[in-house]
Formats: sequence, structure tokens, C-alpha cells
Amino acid sequence: MQELIPTPAGDARITRFPAPARKRRAVLALGHGAGGGIAAPDLQALAAGLPGAGIDVVLVEQPWVVAGKRLAPAPKTLDAGWLPVAEAVREGARRTPFLVGGRSAGARVACRTGAESGAAGVVALAFPLHPPGKPEKSRADELVDSGLPTLVVQGATDPFGTPAEFPQLPRTHRLVALPAGDHGFKVKKTEEPVLDALVAAVVEWIAALPR
Repeated sequence: MQELIPTPAGDARITRFPAPARKRRAVLALGHGAGGGIAAPDLQALAAGLPGAGIDVVLVEQPWVVAGKRLAPAPKTLDAGWLPVAEAVREGARRTPFLVGGRSAGARVACRTGAESGAAGVVALAFPLHPPGKPEKSRADELVDSGLPTLVVQGATDPFGTPAEFPQLPRTHRLVALPAGDHGFKVKKTEEPVLDALVAAVVEWIAALPR
């Protein structure tokens, strides 16, 4: 179920993974990172695992990806390409709680625009706390200032910021530190996969949100 949605940055594309109508209890729109699209393993794991738990998943491809470009634009353009999509998904959700999120750069977009889009919460996967090797260039303010209940799911060896590097977060925020996983949640051959734990963390957190 795909649909193009016009934005000031060009057409974005959404792909829906609906929950059974009688079970639906939330709608989650997820954006991708700057280095890839919605085929990312964590996004696909959520698209496969959340509908059975009553959560609609909407994967969003930014206009630059739809247009076939290789490099992501500036944050302001990413936000402009995201907000109209988030608002359209929220309107379609009607009375069902609407959430936003994404992986890496998509998590940053969701944190920056979540409150403006009318979302009830943010799911931040592999939040890029800083560029690799440059912890002094922190992006923590975007996460701390999301203004919404926010879940962060972070791999243990993420070069963009390990769980131990995160500052103290507001009471509205929760950080789930996975026992393994890099920025794409890939693990070593000697380690157990973490994608099931990632999906379980998102399901549990959404279930605990106030209605």
C-alpha cells in the first residue's frame, strides 16, 4: 500500500503496514536515515512485527530518495519533506494515537518536528548523538528538547553514540540500551541478534503510553 504525498521539498512516498482493524491501538510513522532508505533492517523488523501487536506502521521515504538523489539535503529541507507527510498520516489515524519516529537522521527529524506534527510520542532508533569520533559535536539538544515522550533504542557499539555516552534524559524519555549492535543494529557472529529486542522495546513502550 504505497502513496505519494506532495511536500515543499518534492513528493514523499509512504508504504503502509496496517494492523488488523479491530486490534489497532496506535499508528507509527517512521523515517529512514541519511545513508539509506526504508529497507533498513530495523525499519523492516518494525514493519513486520508491530502490526501483529496492533500498531500500524507507515514507512516514509523522503523526497530526495523518491527523486533518486544520493545525498540527503540540509536538516531544514528534511523537516519540510517530513511534516506534511506526518500531518497526513495523523489525520488518517483519526482518534488512534499517532506517533512519529525513525532511524538515525530520521530520528533527528522526528525529534525536531514531533510536537509540531501533533504526535503523541517519538521513537528514536540509533539516534546519531554525534558524528563518529567527534563527541564534542553533540546533537543531544534535539533529543532532550523533543517536547514529547521519547523512546531511544541504541546499539551497544554504535559509533554515533553508545548508550553510555547519552546525557541524563528528561523523565519523559526512556533509553533502551541493547546488548550488542552497531549503528545499523548489526552484530558480530559471536553475538545474538538484537532486532527482536528492538521490536519488543517499541511494543512495550507504546503499550505504556497514557491514552
